[in-house]
Formats: sequence, structure tokens, C-alpha cells
Amino acid sequence: QVQLVESGGGLVQAGGSLRLSCAASGRTFSRDYMGWFRQAPGKEREFVATIRWSGGITYYADSVKGRFTISRDNAKNTVYLQMNSLKPEDTAVYYCAAGPTYSSESESDYPYWGQGTQVTVSS
Repeated sequence: QVQLVESGGGLVQAGGSLRLSCAASGRTFSRDYMGWFRQAPGKEREFVATIRWSGGITYYADSVKGRFTISRDNAKNTVYLQMNSLKPEDTAVYYCAAGPTYSSESESDYPYWGQGTQVTVSS
């Protein structure tokens, strides 16, 4: 059974940094993409970034490009999201997702999801 477990969320001041982790278990994702999505209060869930396990190809939403970095540690089966220069508008529940063998910004293409971790950025 596939499990994705996020950690690393919390409260941070604007301009600060956080690193989120997503530990994956239950299957091999070697040819798959792993993604991060987020959902702010009252808004739809939106794409943040995605990375291919093999080769490390990455894609980012324009809103986070240059501030966030997605990476993976194959040995630990873990994907990270380093978030720098955080803004109050980055406040959201952040979700890890997995599954597609192609890069996708659509949540419907990701069959596996974690429970989410809260990130709150104060002004």
C-alpha cells in the first residue's frame, strides 16, 4: 500500500524559510513524477512543483519559481520542498503527491496523496 507522509510545516515570518519532506513507501517510483500542491483557505488546490525520480527533471509554478526548490533523495525515498523568501500568500496546506510518468500540473493525474502539512507565513 502506497503511503506518502509529509512533515516540516509550521509557522514562519515573511522572508523566512521552511523545508518540507515527503517520505514515500509501498512501491517503486523510479519512473514516476512526485509533486507538491497546496491549498489555501477558501481556494482550490494548486500545483507548486514536480520532480521526476529518475533524472531529477523539475517544473515549477510561476508563483514559486526562484524561491522554492524541489529535490529528492532516492536512497531515502524522500522528496523535499525547500521554500525560501516566504510570503503570506504562501500560507496553505501543502500536499505531496505521486504517480504520473509524465510531468503534470493537474492533481487528477496523481493517484497517490499524503495527508498534508500546514504552512503559515505571518506578515
